[in-house]
Amino acid sequence: MPSIQTSHGATLYYEEHGKGFPILTFAPAGLKSTIGVWSQPMSPMNPVTEWSGSYRVIVMDQRNAGGRSRAPITAKDNWDTYTADHIAVLDHLKIDKCHLFGQCIGGSFIANLIENHPQRVASAVWAQAIGRVGPMKPGYTASFEGWVKSLTDHPEATPEVLDAFYHNLYDPGFLYSADREFVKNCKTPSLVLAGNDEAHPRPISDELAKLLPVCAGYLTEWKDGAPLETAKKEVKAFFAKYTPAAA
Repeated sequence: MPSIQTSHGATLYYEEHGKGFPILTFAPAGLKSTIGVWSQPMSPMNPVTEWSGSYRVIVMDQRNAGGRSRAPITAKDNWDTYTADHIAVLDHLKIDKCHLFGQCIGGSFIANLIENHPQRVASAVWAQAIGRVGPMKPGYTASFEGWVKSLTDHPEATPEVLDAFYHNLYDPGFLYSADREFVKNCKTPSLVLAGNDEAHPRPISDELAKLLPVCAGYLTEWKDGAPLETAKKEVKAFFAKYTPAAA
């Protein structure tokens, strides 16, 4: 099975499908983001079936998401921890530059990867990015609670560690991993697909599309029927436009 051991103590499982310029993808489902989620109804666009005929599509299980990637959980873990995983996969595959496609938590993964490694990203598609509108509510979100309950064999994940991890991720608000100032100065060509519920607030998508200086489009309807078929065509055209000529 294709997995790597990283220098920061993680075992990361990934898969490659197709050939061509690479697309690194981040599945939805919050901290339960795994390859299998791409085949579930919550994922209208499955990167493997949509783009592996023309691109080298990389899918992966995020650490401790219930899939085949695992790492110790510490009170210092944050968005940079996940970005280090993503860069480790790209480095292992000898990929210098790629497109990004992320849904749900994938929006926060995209933002942090671009902020820290902008030279590695040719373009990005942000699908129903997570975020917070207004003040932080007390207690954990239902998504985080569900992830905590799913953890097995992590004696190091004490309540204190989990509380620190939660606040490291979600205290900042907006996109969680990046602020508005970063988005306003993000030069990466982007396409935004709107969110429409509490976890993926429409105002976050609206503001993201407005702030990004190189936003090639904003699709407010895209999850089913004719709008989904139109969105698939637009995403494919977007990737084609921003694929480097030498690829």
